[in-house]
Amino acid sequence: MAATTTAWQPRNDGLTEICTLLEQQISPSSIVDKSQIWKQLQHFSQIPDFNNYLVFILVRAEGKSIEIRQAAGLLLKNNLKGAYPSMSQENQKYIKSELLPCLGAVDRNIRTTVGTIISVIVNIEEGSGWPELLQALVTCLDSNDLNHMDGAMDALSKICEDIPHVLDSEVPGLAERPINIFLPRLYQFFQSPHDSLRKLALGCVNQYVIIMPAALYNSMDKYLQGLFVLANDPVAEVRKLVCAAFVHLTEVLPSSIEPHLRNVMEYMLQVNKDPDEEVALEACEFWSAYCDAQLPPENLKELLPRLIPVLLSNMAYADDDESLLDAEEDESQPDRDQDLKPRFHTSRLHGSEDFDDDDDDSFNVWNLRKCSAAAIDVLSNVFGDEILPALMPLIQAKLSTSGDETWKEREAAVLTLGAIAEGCFNGLYPHLSEIVAFLLPLLDDKFPLIRSISCWTLSRFGKYLIQEIGNPKGYEQFEKVLMGLLRRLLDSNKRVQEAACSAFATVEEDAAEELVPHLGVILQHLMCAFGKYQRRNLRIVYDAIGTLADSVREELNKPGYLEILMPPLVAKWQQLSNSDKDLFPLLECFTSISQALGVGFAPFAQPVFQRCMDIIQLQQMAKVDPASAGAQYDREFIVCSLDLLSGLAEGLGSGIESLVSQSNLRDLLLNCCMDEAPDVRQSAFALMGDLARVFPAYLQPRLVDFLQIASQQLSANLIGENLSVANNACWAIGELAVKVRQEVSPIVTNVVSALALILQHGEAVNKSLVENSAITLGRLAWIRPDLVAPHMEHFMKPWCLALAMVRDDLEKEDAFRGLCAVVKVNPSGGVSSLVFICKAIASWHEIRSEDVSNEVSQVLNGYKQMLGNSWAECWSALDPPVKERLARYQV
Repeated sequence: MAATTTAWQPRNDGLTEICTLLEQQISPSSIVDKSQIWKQLQHFSQIPDFNNYLVFILVRAEGKSIEIRQAAGLLLKNNLKGAYPSMSQENQKYIKSELLPCLGAVDRNIRTTVGTIISVIVNIEEGSGWPELLQALVTCLDSNDLNHMDGAMDALSKICEDIPHVLDSEVPGLAERPINIFLPRLYQFFQSPHDSLRKLALGCVNQYVIIMPAALYNSMDKYLQGLFVLANDPVAEVRKLVCAAFVHLTEVLPSSIEPHLRNVMEYMLQVNKDPDEEVALEACEFWSAYCDAQLPPENLKELLPRLIPVLLSNMAYADDDESLLDAEEDESQPDRDQDLKPRFHTSRLHGSEDFDDDDDDSFNVWNLRKCSAAAIDVLSNVFGDEILPALMPLIQAKLSTSGDETWKEREAAVLTLGAIAEGCFNGLYPHLSEIVAFLLPLLDDKFPLIRSISCWTLSRFGKYLIQEIGNPKGYEQFEKVLMGLLRRLLDSNKRVQEAACSAFATVEEDAAEELVPHLGVILQHLMCAFGKYQRRNLRIVYDAIGTLADSVREELNKPGYLEILMPPLVAKWQQLSNSDKDLFPLLECFTSISQALGVGFAPFAQPVFQRCMDIIQLQQMAKVDPASAGAQYDREFIVCSLDLLSGLAEGLGSGIESLVSQSNLRDLLLNCCMDEAPDVRQSAFALMGDLARVFPAYLQPRLVDFLQIASQQLSANLIGENLSVANNACWAIGELAVKVRQEVSPIVTNVVSALALILQHGEAVNKSLVENSAITLGRLAWIRPDLVAPHMEHFMKPWCLALAMVRDDLEKEDAFRGLCAVVKVNPSGGVSSLVFICKAIASWHEIRSEDVSNEVSQVLNGYKQMLGNSWAECWSALDPPVKERLARYQV
């Protein structure tokens, strides 16, 4: 019989020393040097059994204060995250055996700390190495002792939240998955007399709706029954979880609630008025989820007359909404660092803009007001004008109030009008001029939040006003809105400045060239705002200037306009250091201006180019050695600088030659193409493509490297950000290929096989990458048909399908030159895809280039001769519109 190993025991002096340190660490006294204590504890962490001491203090140091025991537990949790896998098995075993008996500790703080540590260990072990835990949890849950039930439920809820799949996996030695053991017990706890147990049990089950394991799917009736029992629970937290459950089920498995739909909808309507705002907010999420799930709209339609008043009353500012405090801020108060939203620069992308680029709202607090407005927006898009009879009388009633005490009602009514501007467009259009006439005076309201919401709502109607510009009344109103927003740009209230500037940027996008007659006055207002805004709103002005440049393009290139626009921007540019983050929005703004001005940007180009180069060099140095660079590495500086260089290349065209020829841009760019960060690579390949278009000779000395690195991006793991990198790399290869022709030969075979794979799995990537792949494949086929033609059978069908989606332009012409070239080399390789070749050809509205038109005609007539009698069979498989388009080729 093996000798029993003696259980681990702490040494008293060690125990005392650690407890003293922990006591000093948590003491509020400022005499103690906390960093020294932290260093000492870190030093102790190197001792193999230090974590045993910590668990001993947490679990067994009865004489010590709860705070010290809890501090030991939290330190243990943090240590285990890094050290657990490398600990000896004895120590792992000791810690686990000490934790389990403490699940039912009398003090709740100790229990919850134990639960947290248990979930950390389960997370590391993926649940496989601790069969005793499952048994201990079941024993505690079945014990009927409140402390034990609460401790086990707390640990279980943390496991369900962090690593739900662990309970839905096979466990060696267990006949069934753990979730099958726990679910029935969790359902029982829905009816517990103890608030905490009901809340934890429902929270646990809710975590599984998203992954929907078989155990939950098969017991759905039991779950729904439990939800109905808890629906009117006295505890707000529980009601909130019930609402969350119905929202998740609507999103994940709408069929599960369909039999109970009327009851669920009635309940959600009732709880949308809950006195607890968090419960009402969770209920409010249901309406958007319902519309997205495409459940029967008629059920919701019946509810609209009762739902709309609830949503509308929830859209008024709550008394404790932090925006009410913000709204008091006068422009003279400088912004604090925490007022600055985190900003996200989107790297340049070539091709169809089908990437999600929603405004990042993570910084803004989501609340009942915003959720209700979003629900009205969704309902207006689903039901259109059908919601107006229930809605308009309420809006009119709120707008007609006049006292100071009802300003929030008026503000909510203006917000509602903006929310429905798109969905109810047809019904509102006949009243457009009345609505605008009503909103214009509100731009001068005494309440800043009414002024700011009126800016937003007017911008939502902007695009419809622009459609009316042709008639005198419409033009007059458009001018009034434009001047009203410009006046509010110079408001003394920061909130109103922000709203006016954002609204104006929206109107700029919609109005585009209609702004040209007003350019002088627009620039004067924007530059006046530029002079008076604090840092946070300054970013929005940069955006508005950039959007203006994108909208009016070369119209901006007039001496009078440049005299207003450029001096303040150049002064700011010179004032900021190379590592100041306030440079980001300015770099973006200059990118738009350089593209709009084209060669007109030449007088400003040299210092801008040099600055971008300096910034990239500084950051590449900071990446290796921040101390000697005197700056912390932040790759966004590189991304913004590369994008501005692309803007210069696009604007100056071959005029970029004098700037780059003596620079070391080539090596810097090659470095960026190999960076590990996808957004740096994405912008680097955009610049590579832009340089290839306007000054390919500059890339020549490192041509093979550029092509090689770009082609590697096409066979990378094409998910997430890698898609955008591949998209730009693919485009850049095509641009370079048409300039350097035969020199592209070494990479053709590899690139073609990568592009063929992308086209074959087109549904797994995005539209832009598919289109660029089709074009680049065509360009390579045009240059080296002999290398591409032997493989054409593998990709002909998806290639033709993709080409049919590309809009008519020069790039498409190049691609068709390639298509015709490979068919000439290997006509039999295209026979099986002939129907698709015909559809691709028919996708042209008009081929402007005579040589491409002739090539296409030769291909079609060539197949007609080659197939003889079989041609009629192929022809009959085509749709009438395709035949009609092909008739011009006399086939």
